[in-house]
Amino acid sequence: MSTATHSRPRVLILATGGTIAGKADARSAIGYDAGGVSGQDLIAGVPGLDKLATLHVEQIANIGSQNMNDGVWFALAKRIKAAFAAHEADAVVVTHGTDTMEETAFFLQTVLKSASPVVVTGAMRPSTAISADGPANLYEAVKVAVAPQAKGRGVMVVLNDTIHAARWVTKVSTTDVQTFHSINAGPIGYVDPASVRFLTPAVQAEAAVPDLTHAEGKLPRVEIIYGHSNMDARQVDHAIEDGARGIVLAGIGDGNASDEALAGLDRAVAKGLLVVRASRVGSGLVNRNVEVSDDTHGYVVSYDLNPQKARILLQVLIAGGVTDVHAVQAAFGQGLY
Repeated sequence: MSTATHSRPRVLILATGGTIAGKADARSAIGYDAGGVSGQDLIAGVPGLDKLATLHVEQIANIGSQNMNDGVWFALAKRIKAAFAAHEADAVVVTHGTDTMEETAFFLQTVLKSASPVVVTGAMRPSTAISADGPANLYEAVKVAVAPQAKGRGVMVVLNDTIHAARWVTKVSTTDVQTFHSINAGPIGYVDPASVRFLTPAVQAEAAVPDLTHAEGKLPRVEIIYGHSNMDARQVDHAIEDGARGIVLAGIGDGNASDEALAGLDRAVAKGLLVVRASRVGSGLVNRNVEVSDDTHGYVVSYDLNPQKARILLQVLIAGGVTDVHAVQAAFGQGLY
């Protein structure tokens, strides 16, 4: 706990590892070990951070985000919910690897029902690199979290002076520090040296999903199947046989697939699996009944959600007992504006 006064906002920092906590030779940003630095050491390395808020740090995990899993997700969700319910914190900042950051942010967005700010941040360069971006990102994440206008905006991702909503943000570069973009909507704000600027009023759509923060920490299996030319149905049939509860098609174009693959997806629907059409394309929406007759096939469309986020929402819905195709489709439309 910092020595800041109680009049300052209270921010709970939940550390999970990632490149922001990575260690390497200071001359290089490659060959590093993700999660080599503790959350406490991270905040100690950011000058002036304790002037923004009263800080409390907890280490939830210390892993590269390629190893992020349901257990860590549920641990984060439960801790955030408990902190807000007990009035322990006014805001929460999660430090995280960038590779699956958008997925963790979106999971938290789907299961948390609080207007209090939750900000996820990370870095593209390890903490020991000469030009590490983590300290500035962490400083700005706390700055956004304590801004009065941050309330009621759901879960946000803050990196490189830019504020993104969890629903829209995605990683678009393997190396660029400006790796996150909100392609279909644009960022919701920016962090300037003197201020936090939001571009739109706070509008947090009411989540149409059950509260899973009491669950045991394992989501139902949903497979993502990648569309391509000359596609057959073998991956679809394997998912059916292997006990998947749902399939997300990362389809070509607006979520399409070959006739053979669609026939396989029809078999999945007949077996009781939920099938969601998303797109492998980086932008645009997948709408109902355009080239594929979703009404005829019994499919759901992802609208603006990319395949990885569509998978998470479908998992959460199934876990909460929402399996009617019309109810699932309605849930995918929540937050679409």
